[in-house]
Amino acid sequence: MPKPSSQHLWVGIDIGGTFTDFVIYAAGEQSLRRFKVLSTPADPAEAVLQGLAKISQSTGRHIVHGSTVATNAILERKGARTALITTEGFRDILKIGRQDRPDLYNLFPLIPDPLVPRAWCLEMRERVDAQGTIIIPLQKENLESIIDTLRREAIQSVAVSFLFSFVNPEHERWVTERLREENLFVTSSSEILPEFREYERTSTTVVNAYVSPVLDTYLGRLEREIHPTEFHILQSNGGRISVTQARGHGVRSILSGPAGGVVGARYLASLAGFSRILTFDMGGTSTDVAFVNEAIHVTTEAEVGGCPIRVPVIDIHTVGAGGGSLALVDAGGNLRVGPQSAGADPGPVCYGRGGRSPTVTDAHVVLGRLPSDGFLGGQMPLDVQAAYQAFDEFSRTLSVSPSPGLEVRQAVALGMIRIANAHMERALRVMSVERGEDPREMVLVSFGGAGGLHACALARALGIPQVLVSPMAATLSALGMLAADVELDYVRTVMLPGNIPFEMVESHTGELVLQGEKDLAREMIPSTQAVLTKTLDVRYVGQSFDLEVPCIPSFRDEFDRLHQRRYGYCQPEANVEIVNVRVRAIGRVRPPTISAQPLGSADSSSARWEERLVVSGRGMQSVPHYWGHRLRPGHEITGPAILVLDDTTVYVGPADLAAMDGYSNILIQIGATDG
Repeated sequence: MPKPSSQHLWVGIDIGGTFTDFVIYAAGEQSLRRFKVLSTPADPAEAVLQGLAKISQSTGRHIVHGSTVATNAILERKGARTALITTEGFRDILKIGRQDRPDLYNLFPLIPDPLVPRAWCLEMRERVDAQGTIIIPLQKENLESIIDTLRREAIQSVAVSFLFSFVNPEHERWVTERLREENLFVTSSSEILPEFREYERTSTTVVNAYVSPVLDTYLGRLEREIHPTEFHILQSNGGRISVTQARGHGVRSILSGPAGGVVGARYLASLAGFSRILTFDMGGTSTDVAFVNEAIHVTTEAEVGGCPIRVPVIDIHTVGAGGGSLALVDAGGNLRVGPQSAGADPGPVCYGRGGRSPTVTDAHVVLGRLPSDGFLGGQMPLDVQAAYQAFDEFSRTLSVSPSPGLEVRQAVALGMIRIANAHMERALRVMSVERGEDPREMVLVSFGGAGGLHACALARALGIPQVLVSPMAATLSALGMLAADVELDYVRTVMLPGNIPFEMVESHTGELVLQGEKDLAREMIPSTQAVLTKTLDVRYVGQSFDLEVPCIPSFRDEFDRLHQRRYGYCQPEANVEIVNVRVRAIGRVRPPTISAQPLGSADSSSARWEERLVVSGRGMQSVPHYWGHRLRPGHEITGPAILVLDDTTVYVGPADLAAMDGYSNILIQIGATDG
């Protein structure tokens, strides 16, 4: 991987539900610039190509891309025609699953269909036991009739997942090699996830087989049309990998967009001197929340579109509340917000692109919190009258008695904001209070185009003392992609007793370490920038689930300590077992250089724009507005105030104090009074 030079541009690209974001870093000039284009859901590549056309092609372009292509393929069920080949007797594994009931009291739950219909779940006679001993040899002649079925059904991709193949992959390897001779895309579980729990392993393998051909086509088109000097994809674990690897491992980039936001938030917060943060990413369609305590927490328990995936992903909680979330009336006549969204097409009513139903963004326009002539730096005027009309029509479906001095549409808009805040507050509590973490000891890092309008109210509700809003708030996920290291994860199930000599435990990581070193070298990472970390999945004997702890001689003490913190108890006298060994290979990448500027005067009058009427919980009041591009390090603003930045708007509450730091972040001290 080349070092940044003055001749190279580093481009971070993040596709969102409403906008596609671009951050361009010129290393020689140490300059960052950013812009947005409307997303093109029908063909995401169009928005990417439109944005790249605005960037100079006279220099080398190194691109790090967060793609929603794999995610959308699952959610919309538009992946490749995929078959599953599994051990005889296990063709219904995807349908049976774990028999979980996430909606416990729903008598008619909607359970998503498996990605592979039963007719395409095919069996081979073979059997390996839990120790890896072959009980029934692979009946190789059966595969020829299966291949005939694959041809007849026009299957494009095949997932191969045999029982206990994580212990002995011999049968899977033979079948995989034979199928690849037929020019099929093939994913074997022993390659993608050599780990126990047959349902999750099979589901992850199927997801990869289902989305990877779609992602491969998409990335291939981009490579042909843009000819980047270097092209990386962000993974769900917050690390980047080369496009070559990403094409065959689509499951690893399913949550790449939200992961980029967490990486970017951690990077900017560390520059500002904060290590314990809650990240709050409010976009057009959803809101993503994560907790960072110096290190980013990664989990292997994730689900997308009803499909479990066991590859490492950043621990992010998502709710269907965003700027494009639609107002609805339920069967009882009550106001609801989301999870349905107006998305990018047609988008909120005020965008003037054909939207008819009010959204959260329209609510802010009606309340005067989103100035129509300041959106996106004034480049995209908003249609205020259309928003008014949409709320007037929608209000007729509700029974509303507004407070004195408020119009009906303003009361409905205020109610929408409060409902959306309730959804997002619940998400923040899931990632803090419900994990045993005190939000009063954290900083809320707000980003996403809509985040600044809600962050202060949410911080106040949770007792969070400070909010940090980056000047790049609406494009922070794209910046995070440029700040991400190369990261590769490896796992192997070992099932070892906890009292085994530590040297024997470490010996099981040796092959994974060698593979990590080899793959980092393939990614052009110098050995001086390579870091390999080893961890263990440990549990008490008899437990079903485990906790990840460092692979150190005192791993048992670390496990008890973490178990106490997570669950409120531990059992130091109980026996433990080591379920999996894990290795993470990290290639350190130099992030964009952002230098702090000296703080100047606190007088912010030079940034003042004008005063306008804004509706708050206190009613209608005149609120000063400030241009974000005129704010300078050291400037302070006492709320209430509206800060109009180029790509986001910040609503500072009546008792809050906002100040710009040396990195041009808006740091807001939260007061006790709600606005």
